[in-house]
Amino acid sequence: MPTAARSSVSARIAAVKGPKSLRRRHIDPTTCERDYGPEEIEFMRALDAYKRSSGRMFPTCSEILQVVRALGYSRPIA
Repeated sequence: MPTAARSSVSARIAAVKGPKSLRRRHIDPTTCERDYGPEEIEFMRALDAYKRSSGRMFPTCSEILQVVRALGYSRPIA
């Protein structure tokens, strides 16, 4: 099937299904194999909150840096 035809079929299927669900899986650090420290858990929760509020599943490095700065982290002056 040509690419244009596949795209058209995909678009029709998406139109029938409706908008994607806004529901995301909640990150639960307690189900991971290792023990995370309080700072790691705080970062994971902050990043998850950013993803939920922005609707971006894969934030850019700049967006992750914004989350880190919002948590109060900064580079020490040498």
